[in-house]
Amino acid sequence: MAKLQPRAWQRMLSGRRLDLLDPSPLDIEIEDIAHGLARVARWNGQTKGEHAFSVAQHCVLVERITADLNPRLTRDVRLMALLHDAQEYVIGDLISPFKVAIGIDYKALELKLQSAIHIRFGLPPKASVALTTLFKKADLIAAYFEATQLAGFEPAVARRFFGIPPKTLRTPRLVPLATGEAQAQFLQRFQRLAA
Repeated sequence: MAKLQPRAWQRMLSGRRLDLLDPSPLDIEIEDIAHGLARVARWNGQTKGEHAFSVAQHCVLVERITADLNPRLTRDVRLMALLHDAQEYVIGDLISPFKVAIGIDYKALELKLQSAIHIRFGLPPKASVALTTLFKKADLIAAYFEATQLAGFEPAVARRFFGIPPKTLRTPRLVPLATGEAQAQFLQRFQRLAA
């Protein structure tokens, strides 16, 4: 009897089958992304509040911070900022220390999925170095606010890991939402940027 190959695809609620090793843009739906991201907890769920702070909320926060850092960005660039962690709808939000510990080229898998997502929504497969740097800066600022408001970090410790947010940025008030609300918030933001 021939040995079956291990399954490397994920079935989505839309009915799509996304091959994680060879993702096709045709198998990606924004509703699946929003649904998945709203159910993936940032900080491994170690946050204050009745609900987890989801990756969907984090993505909306990063897009807003990106726009605050550079108000003249195009809608496409802001859409890329919103989708910066979209691949986590199928692979989860692994904390950085765990990515190092598992030892595979996890970044290559993330980038392959991210490229398929970008193509699906008419974006360049890969963000430029300048945009990647901008998104990373916004991501670290978001992490600082999440760490200090939700994850119990002292400001001095958060500054050491994530840097100091620019004083010109307004401080967001972060409130973890129920999954349905987080999903709706993400979809609403996507629809506004993709219109």
